[in-house]
Amino acid sequence: MIFVEMETVKLSQIVMKWFPDLMPSLKNNELNSLIVLRDGLGILEQDDAMEIIQYSICEHQSSTPLQ
Repeated sequence: MIFVEMETVKLSQIVMKWFPDLMPSLKNNELNSLIVLRDGLGILEQDDAMEIIQYSICEHQSSTPLQ
């Protein structure tokens, strides 16, 4: 039996760990997004972190109504 420890973190935690320079360019609602990591923040790799950040930004943009 394989035990997978899931961890819920805010996107801001991922950004601070890997790409702190991006903090000012992200909106509060993006930074406060909850992200579920299958194996936890401790083993998250940089490429995966960037993919999560990009996906989160896209998700927030797609929910913004066009004006």
